[in-house]
Order: sequence, then C-alpha cells, then structure tokens
Amino acid sequence: MKTSELTDIALDWAVTMIEKPEACEYGVEDWRGQRRRTVKNGEYVYRWHQSWAQGGPIIEREGIDVHRVNPGLWSAKWWANNSGMAKNPAQRFKPNIPTDGPTPLVAAMRCFVAAKLGQDVDVPEELCQPTA
Repeated sequence: MKTSELTDIALDWAVTMIEKPEACEYGVEDWRGQRRRTVKNGEYVYRWHQSWAQGGPIIEREGIDVHRVNPGLWSAKWWANNSGMAKNPAQRFKPNIPTDGPTPLVAAMRCFVAAKLGQDVDVPEELCQPTA
C-alpha cells in the first residue's frame, strides 16, 4: 500500500512496525480487537495518528516538520540529517518526499513511515479495510 494512502488502523500498524514491532506479531483479529486495547481502561493502545501523547514524541524526537497547507490539509517533511532515519548515506541532507494528511498527526506519521519503511508498505489486507 502507498504510504501516502495509509489511514486509521493501517497507519497505526505501520508506525507500530517501527516503534514496537513485537506488537505486530499478533494475529490480525487480535490487532484489530483486544490486543490493541489496554486492560485498564479499554482505550486503544496504538493510536499514533490520533494521540498527541503517542505521535507527538515521535515528531519531536525525529525532527519532523509539519505545517498547514490549507484548511484540512497538512504536510510533513523529514530532513535526513535530523536523526538516524535515512536509509542510506546518500540521503543525508535531503528531505524525504513531503507527505500530506488531513491532520498534522496523520501527515507526520505518514512521513515517519515513508522515511523508515519507504513509499510502499506491506500492510495486511484486512487492516486496510474500514473498522466497524
């Protein structure tokens, strides 16, 4: 799937592949269901694209630049020299392809995934379907 098209649970899964890969070893149904929820309060554990408490530290740590393009459209860019995200030395000092999204967190998480995993990500097909 194109990184620029990742949304909702598929985007959360891709970010989790980078941040907590062991959590992606659960079966798809577990990922969509109970394994994504905390036992304590029933809240989703991995909501990188919606939770500033989860996605915000990634933006800060990786130096992702997020700015508003127009109402309802945000763009994020990561510069290879800001951290260790570049896949190869030739990418130093070059920005990755700007990544857009409807919110700053979606744009930034897409940017993070694109920088770490590339412009195409292998996401389980079941996670690409809208959640019920």
